[in-house]
Amino acid sequence: MRIRRKKWARPELAICPYYIENAAEHKGKWNEVFPNDRPLYAELGCGKGWFAAQAALKYPEINWLAMDIKSDMLGVARRTVEKAFSEAGREVDNLKLVSQNIEMILTSFDENDRIDRLYINFCNPWPKDKHNKRRLTHTRQLKQYRVFLKDGGEIHFKTDDDELFEESLDYFAESGFEIKYLTRDLHGSDYPDNLVTEHEKMFTEEGKKIKFLIAVKK
Repeated sequence: MRIRRKKWARPELAICPYYIENAAEHKGKWNEVFPNDRPLYAELGCGKGWFAAQAALKYPEINWLAMDIKSDMLGVARRTVEKAFSEAGREVDNLKLVSQNIEMILTSFDENDRIDRLYINFCNPWPKDKHNKRRLTHTRQLKQYRVFLKDGGEIHFKTDDDELFEESLDYFAESGFEIKYLTRDLHGSDYPDNLVTEHEKMFTEEGKKIKFLIAVKK
């Protein structure tokens, strides 16, 4: 997602108590960034932070990492999180905003990090063949996630893009994941626990069906 330069983003992130700029400092120790041993979930590419904010509020028993590569985007996400938690009358205590290039995620995570679940919501489909390897669901990426995702851990993947979804099914199979749940029409399905993201609302209003799956690390 493209975003205009936000001059205020870096100064606001610099004083944000739940922002992590140097993710590599926590490599092998992500389960220690929260003062408890709750399950740890991560969103890869959090965008403007709507999903992460709503998920952290709805599931206070889970610790959340919301990752993105762009400081401008993370600045917007911080404001989204602040607004959501303020309206709920809660302090931000179970969420961290993390500056991270997802394509190079093993610079900051290793086998000592035990992540219970990953979320990939409406990532860039990179439709040109020469760019396919940049997809967050590409086999190359999924094999990286396996390093720190717990055995039996899940990846929840949502997209509006038909080609990305169908080709991702092959990527998951090639990477040793088992599909636990799959629908090509999420809003017409029986899935009970869906948080509608900003992109999801937009694409649905355009008449596009939302594709969704849950893959399990075998």
